[in-house]
Amino acid sequence: MIWAAAFITVAILAWILLYVIINGIGKINWEFLTTAPKGFGGGGIFPMIITTCYIVLLSLLIAAPIGVCSAIYLVEYAKSGKIVRIIRFATESLSGIPSIVFGLFGYLFFVTQLGWKYSLLSGSMTLSIMILPTIIRTTEESLKAIPVSYREGSLGLGASKLRTILKVVLPSALPGILIAVILSIGRIVGETAAVYFTAGFAPHMAKSIMDSSRTLSVHMYVLTKEGNFDSGFATATVLIIVVLTMNLIANFIGKRLNKSRI
Repeated sequence: MIWAAAFITVAILAWILLYVIINGIGKINWEFLTTAPKGFGGGGIFPMIITTCYIVLLSLLIAAPIGVCSAIYLVEYAKSGKIVRIIRFATESLSGIPSIVFGLFGYLFFVTQLGWKYSLLSGSMTLSIMILPTIIRTTEESLKAIPVSYREGSLGLGASKLRTILKVVLPSALPGILIAVILSIGRIVGETAAVYFTAGFAPHMAKSIMDSSRTLSVHMYVLTKEGNFDSGFATATVLIIVVLTMNLIANFIGKRLNKSRI
């Protein structure tokens, strides 16, 4: 039964990927990847690929430091008490809020109240709030998995607690932190509603973080809404490739960091 459950899980993933790729690979060519959209579903998706990468990088630059530092505080410094319970409750509540609610909040606060309008910054700020629970909880579990003897050995040799965390605990928990980053990348790239309300859906390249543009997921939504399923499947195939590429890059960086640490 265990083997059957594992096989069914892998088979469902393979089925989805093959179905999307088979229906979309025929539309993909060099022009489709390097040109801007034209008319109703015509042209390519180059601005969307760049915008998606921008959104991912900006969101991680905002959320990763906050999430990792929050996890360090919860594991290494905070004692079980009312403050810790409040933080955990807030984290769990954030993870359970629907994405459309994040989109409406981002639209009302970042786009309207702060006057950032539809922009990459508004979208990145909204997405960074969405991925905070993933980064915090995954990093927290990674830090808890580090043996106490590592900390005791470092402290026994005269290192301060901060130096122990920076030089011993964090490098040992790096694989778990990278998993949090990979999960966050998948959440960012696949998000549509929150980006639609904050980053906008302009079909051109953003010249700065204060300009509006659309990601691959938003572009795919627009295409399918217009009935252009061929370009929608092709965009979905590119989206899958982008996610896999980012995951491979993150794994490669993690392995290089582990080798340099060893």
